[in-house]
Amino acid sequence: METSLYLPVKGFLETAGYIVKGEVGGCDLVGLSEGDPPVVVVCELKMSFNLELILQAVDRAAISDEVWIAARISAKGKGRESDKRYRDLCRRLGIGMLGVSDAGDVDVIVGSVSPMPRTNPKRRSRLMREHRNRKGDPVLGGSTRTPMMTAYRQQALGCASALAVGPLRMRDVRACVPEASKILPSNVYGWFERLEKGIYGLTDAGREALQRWPQNESPAAAADQRPGTKSQTVSD
Repeated sequence: METSLYLPVKGFLETAGYIVKGEVGGCDLVGLSEGDPPVVVVCELKMSFNLELILQAVDRAAISDEVWIAARISAKGKGRESDKRYRDLCRRLGIGMLGVSDAGDVDVIVGSVSPMPRTNPKRRSRLMREHRNRKGDPVLGGSTRTPMMTAYRQQALGCASALAVGPLRMRDVRACVPEASKILPSNVYGWFERLEKGIYGLTDAGREALQRWPQNESPAAAADQRPGTKSQTVSD
């Protein structure tokens, strides 16, 4: 699984001074430097070096300053990392290659020395915004077939956590999650229901979501004590 490569590569880039998070904007791994403007580094993961990995890296060139590809090094030494043509192609494209051993050691096979062109500033800004708004690093890079813990989903879970004790006014939920005024009415995941004007409750789907993604700190108790908070509950 590509996820087995994530932590070694994450540690490698963090040592180089980047703040790294997985599965941001469709990229397996995104790192931001703390400078102004920040340097954006993207790395794509595969269990072995192949053409698809290079094609992914070329696509990421439009949104990053450096692009890397990382894969498991072949135990028999017959992988693409041993193919001079493959390495030369990466050099010509300015794509860095990282080899990950079975022990989790990361070696630079080809350095990312050529500046990658930034031809899509909107995509780049969207990638940086998602990275910065996401709390912590909740997703292993290389994850597939599972719902991604995006910044939006984290905020929606914050709203669900606030409503877990019972229906609340919009303003009380917004005190815990500033984006609640957009999240509750849009109800993207089907977690919320509008009980009356300005008052929302939690659906069964919302309760299931909280069981799947438990929240360590719930703002619900504090919200329940604010003046004007409704105390009625929604029947199951």
